[in-house]
Amino acid sequence: MSNILSLRIPKSLHNQVRELAKEDGISMNQFVMLALAQKVATLQAIDYLEERAKRGSREKLLAVLAKAPDVEPEEYDKF
Repeated sequence: MSNILSLRIPKSLHNQVRELAKEDGISMNQFVMLALAQKVATLQAIDYLEERAKRGSREKLLAVLAKAPDVEPEEYDKF
């Protein structure tokens, strides 16, 4: 089910959204919906990673890294 959200935005932002949506070949509504979804997903990911980092341990990281072999990386892994 769709909900309606009315927004007041500056004319300049409105124009940018219109142009970007047109370039993407989508409606302004779809463009704004995707932008909001992307922002929400980003914030949720940050929250998750911050919580996950609290459970991390430098000692455990170093123990895992110590198990890795000390060899040259494959050619495709080099910068």
